[in-house]
Amino acid sequence: METTLPLPFLISVDVPPSWASSEESQGQGLNQEEVSCLGCVFIEVTQQNFDKLLNHLDQLNSAAFRAYFDATGLESKDDIVTLLDHGARKVFVQPERMSDFAEFSRRVAPAVSKLNKLPSNTQNGLLLKDFDQRNCDVSGFMESSKATKMPTLYIKPIQDTIYDHFVDICSQLSAIPIIPSTELTANKQEAEKKIFVPKLFSVAWKSDRPDKLLPTVVCDEAGVALGLVYSSEESVAESLRTKTGVYQSRKRGLWYKGATSGDTQELVRISMDCDNDALKFVVKQKGKFCHLEQYGCFGDLKGIPKLEQTLISRKQSAPEGSYTKRLFSDEKLLRAKIMEEAEELCNAQTPDEIAFEAADLIYFALTKAVSAGVSLSDIEKNLDAKSMKVKRRPGNAKGQWAQKEGITNDTADKAKEAAKDSATPLTSAPAAEAHTAPNSERITMKRVDVSKVEGSEVSDALRRPSQKSADAIMNIVTPIISDIRKNGDKALLSYTHKFEKATSLTSPVLRAPFPQSLMNLPKETIEAIDISFENIRKFHAAQEEKPLRVETMPGVVCSRFSRPIERVGLYVPGGTAVLPSTALMLGVPAMVAGCKKIVIASPPRPDGSITPEIVYAAHKVGAESIVLAGGAQAVAAMAYGTESVSKVDKILGPGNQFVTAAKMFVSNDTNAGVSIDMPAGPSEVLVVADKDANPAFVASDLLSQAEHGVDSQVVCIAIDLSEQQVQAIEDEVHKQAMALPRVDIVRGAINHSVTFMVKDVDEAMKISNDYAPEHLILQIKNAEEVVDKVMNAGSVFIGQWTPESVGDYSAGVNHSLPTYGYAKQYSGVNLGSFLKHITSSNLTAEGLQNVGTAVMQLAKVEELEAHRRAVSIRLSTLTGGQV
Repeated sequence: METTLPLPFLISVDVPPSWASSEESQGQGLNQEEVSCLGCVFIEVTQQNFDKLLNHLDQLNSAAFRAYFDATGLESKDDIVTLLDHGARKVFVQPERMSDFAEFSRRVAPAVSKLNKLPSNTQNGLLLKDFDQRNCDVSGFMESSKATKMPTLYIKPIQDTIYDHFVDICSQLSAIPIIPSTELTANKQEAEKKIFVPKLFSVAWKSDRPDKLLPTVVCDEAGVALGLVYSSEESVAESLRTKTGVYQSRKRGLWYKGATSGDTQELVRISMDCDNDALKFVVKQKGKFCHLEQYGCFGDLKGIPKLEQTLISRKQSAPEGSYTKRLFSDEKLLRAKIMEEAEELCNAQTPDEIAFEAADLIYFALTKAVSAGVSLSDIEKNLDAKSMKVKRRPGNAKGQWAQKEGITNDTADKAKEAAKDSATPLTSAPAAEAHTAPNSERITMKRVDVSKVEGSEVSDALRRPSQKSADAIMNIVTPIISDIRKNGDKALLSYTHKFEKATSLTSPVLRAPFPQSLMNLPKETIEAIDISFENIRKFHAAQEEKPLRVETMPGVVCSRFSRPIERVGLYVPGGTAVLPSTALMLGVPAMVAGCKKIVIASPPRPDGSITPEIVYAAHKVGAESIVLAGGAQAVAAMAYGTESVSKVDKILGPGNQFVTAAKMFVSNDTNAGVSIDMPAGPSEVLVVADKDANPAFVASDLLSQAEHGVDSQVVCIAIDLSEQQVQAIEDEVHKQAMALPRVDIVRGAINHSVTFMVKDVDEAMKISNDYAPEHLILQIKNAEEVVDKVMNAGSVFIGQWTPESVGDYSAGVNHSLPTYGYAKQYSGVNLGSFLKHITSSNLTAEGLQNVGTAVMQLAKVEELEAHRRAVSIRLSTLTGGQV
């Protein structure tokens, strides 16, 4: 049988949604906020709008409602299953196709276009589309259907049908009317021209009270009942208008909840019960609902909702010494406790033990959620969304957890894991395990005393970690680029499913404006991003170039002016670390330069989402969209464009050797018409340290790059240090590395890192300039004076109080820098990276006479007669002569 409907009607919307904002909605029907509060949406899907729909579907569902879809315009069963997997409440298909979807029970129903062609024996509901009330035998249909129990009938009228009696007809047929959002209004003043939504409620509800008020249960987002009130048509209208809790007091008229107490409510959703004799208001409650000293009229919160409120309170103002406050401020402690309690739950045996340990785990898990700004409602929405999925993963335990329990997955799963390992270089650095040493092994860098070795040995020691040959890389990259050019979105999604395991992803692009739900971050993270954003903006805005104007000789004026590159693609790596800082470093100068279209590409997480930090950064810089892909496939999509991905004119951003190879390939393809910022390789740092350097500072700077990836390299140049002083640095490297969560990656990087022993600054700077490091750190006395000796480096960090980290994040300089020795030829990303320079010449008649002879002579030398004549004709005109 049909499940309970949240409303006595459905709201038909277009794809993409055509509703206006509340500020723009006057006379245009329901606005976006009103549709969200009602939440019962009907969408007609076609092959033409299917991709657009998928782009908007997550945003629609984020409002915690599930849409109904007319999918008779879709040919593929897979597309219909995709709708179900995205949380469709019900999908309507042709009656003859119902057998294809028997496994999906009540969520698939038939659709017909005539009353006399209704299929029999359907219990899933029924859509009657293209209904024309002007020539429909309603009474005949009602008579013929008396003998059989009809399923829930949904009726969608033909376009531009007169609506005067449509709702009444649906009521006679006990059917659910489907009404375009443009024909509905919550504004009483528009009720004569449109259908008044509160009237739809009041007509449908059944009240046994003389005043026709309807009992209304008020709940918070967790489903906890706050109290029982009453609603009228007027109060429902006022609730929709104000998006707050407004009810009908039986004594005082309209009751605006919280107007005097300050305990206000933000309206989330209105729904009706199965018998139409009660309403339900879901609200975000500020403060308490009850007039007594308790949360709601049925008492205080209990269990998990109570825990959530306590944690929120502790986060805002935890008592000194409180354990919860310590957890909020110590991320490592919280992480350790979650893992500890999860294992204790796994080991629990009796029901009492299991209940006890589960409670502990829930406490620590919810503490992490609240710390990140995630609510219990957010968690429940994710649970609900997962319950609606129809595509299932095998559910095998992963890697170390399976090994710990002695689980051996079947051959197919092993093959999938092998494929994952082989695909890794396309989106991230090689796995760290291949380079790790036993945990007890000391982490130390190779030493080279420059005074005791030949110059060739110094060069060998400076050699970067080996990369795959250009041919080997191109053999992998070229077919991917070709596939993206040929098959567009389909190919892009296929690679994302394969390499990122984001198999639920149905659209490769997330378009702005980005939903707030995708940017929920802790306050301190937002503040950190905002500070970094402003510092980067200030530094890059100061780089702005003024137009240049030079009179090279009398009457000859040459000018140069800059214009922004119109469309830029910014690659933000995923792999072993989340890098919202890279989104800022690339996006802020693009914004300052005035680029019209900013496209960001970044690999999604396995659930298909992008980390909220990157989404927030994209929002801050005004990005048009985020391409949910990584590796060569993301580069190709931006270079050539796909159905969903905008083509760009320049691609910037770091990446592994496969990303770099793809950037080099497309920049050399005239069909792409795209440039790049620079070649790039793994991250690297070179630290120059003398006797004044703090060993702990030196070690921390070396490790800050070693943790990027096992193919990163760090170099230390020790100026006239004793064995004891060098040993102090090495001791700090080991000690600090062992405390890092990415210690295995650090081990891999340190395996090909080196400390050079030199006599003086000049010798140190010669090695540094030969190496041309991405990051150069000068932890030496009088560091500022040594900057004059720097010839090749991506960015320089001067003195002991300037760690490389500040350049990576918040100082203002850009961290997208040339690596692998390319600092000898390339600059790091700067404002100029997003500008092109245009020159102009402006000659007077005198100017042409002054320079013309030289021009004509050189054209004659080069035997370019047309060039010569372009000048001579003008000069003859000036002198009145003939050509």
